[in-house]
Amino acid sequence: MTEPRQMTAPLDVLSAAARQVLKLDVATAYTQLTVSGAGNEQARSLLEPLTPQQVLAKPPASVDDAAALLSGLWLWHDWLDQSHRLSQNITSASGSFWHAIMHRREGDFSNSKYWYARCANHPILPSLVVQANDLINPFPADKSILKLNAGGWDADAFVDLVEAVHDQPDDPRHKLAVGLQQLEWRLLFDHCTRAAAGT
Repeated sequence: MTEPRQMTAPLDVLSAAARQVLKLDVATAYTQLTVSGAGNEQARSLLEPLTPQQVLAKPPASVDDAAALLSGLWLWHDWLDQSHRLSQNITSASGSFWHAIMHRREGDFSNSKYWYARCANHPILPSLVVQANDLINPFPADKSILKLNAGGWDADAFVDLVEAVHDQPDDPRHKLAVGLQQLEWRLLFDHCTRAAAGT
């Protein structure tokens, strides 16, 4: 399977603490489709004192986007409640996007679809379709996979795929779903980084 393209936002705009959080447990971070139990404790100790105003190396141009970044960092290390507390208070499409991801990862699939509907025109979706093709193309034709990007990115189809395979790690589609979830996170984090920095 082709690896997803790397994020393009310059990471040097992030604070040293945020960069340190991203470097933790790189090989296994964000590899669970659904999460039960606690996340990475080392990440938690770094994230707890971090505020949206401290996630960038300089004061953010957009506090909401900085809060969205922080929500994403909590999600990266499987701390769903902490991510949820942030994303549910962000009224932008990016806040709804993080909120949708959090509910999908907790296994509340119908609620995830509700929040995805609130960000159906998010600016990352065209890039997500293009880059998802790199991950999807090597897989044999399968209805659950073909629906993902047949007419643009179909978030509901992705939620359905995760629901079908989250507890079946031997299903080849499980690895695809993990790759797609990581791609989705990278693109959204990249977008929020640029928006928070005002670039």
